[in-house]
Amino acid sequence: MQVPSHFEYERAADVEQVLALLARYGPEARVVAGGHSLLPMMKLRLAAPDALIDINDVSELSYIRVERDELLIGTLVRHAELLDSPVAAEHFPIFREAERVIADPLVRNRGTVGGSLCQADPSEDLSAAFAAVRASAVIRNAEGSRTVPLREFHVGPYETVVGDGELLTEFRVPIKPGGSSAYEKVGRRAGDWALAAAGAAIWLDGGNVADVGIGLTAVGAAHFVAAEAEEYLRGRPADDESFAQAGRIAAEHCRPTADQRGPVDYKRHLAGELTTRALRRAAERART
Repeated sequence: MQVPSHFEYERAADVEQVLALLARYGPEARVVAGGHSLLPMMKLRLAAPDALIDINDVSELSYIRVERDELLIGTLVRHAELLDSPVAAEHFPIFREAERVIADPLVRNRGTVGGSLCQADPSEDLSAAFAAVRASAVIRNAEGSRTVPLREFHVGPYETVVGDGELLTEFRVPIKPGGSSAYEKVGRRAGDWALAAAGAAIWLDGGNVADVGIGLTAVGAAHFVAAEAEEYLRGRPADDESFAQAGRIAAEHCRPTADQRGPVDYKRHLAGELTTRALRRAAERART
């Protein structure tokens, strides 16, 4: 039987208590909410934290609302809550489409948005979706808070900029007129990790692309972003020819690796095709 090594357990009631507990236990403490990634790693002893700080009672981190020109999402929001949120879907349909293909209802009912982004799995869906819409992450510590663009949040596989004694508390997504978004994914079976996936957010000015965000997952795109394809598209006609070329550029610049989910050439092909499809659907929505 696989069991984790010894650890202390604390249940926090608010953010201040979480930060105090992180300070008390030091760099080997871990925050847990859904636990779908951390707990299996602990059972295999791939992770051995000295302490688990349970944040399920920290209700101040669970909200989805619009303030001024931003959509605000607390990090304790469950996947199912983001999936069902009419406010999030109104402004960013990409979130509903990404959440719909994450795991199964059991995981979506307990797993959190913040936990997924902090896990920083190279095949994680929300990382591409949040990168596409140019979200930012708010990180708290004992001295105050800082805001980091999601495109700078992930620094490597399973690594983020959240440091010792810090807590990810919120995501902020700018709301701009004239745009919409979409998400496309291919997996081996429903709810599985992606073979490849692409998210697109696009803003139009007449018939041209005023701005665009393209997120990629599972194909080795740096920071989950197809930056070269974005640069190509800005100012160009929002038509199938431009979108197809952007897909080819995205495929050319990603760095997939061969594994049990497929060979490199197949993943690169998927990256290009899914980018093109996501851009096309996002543009269609932006026009309506």
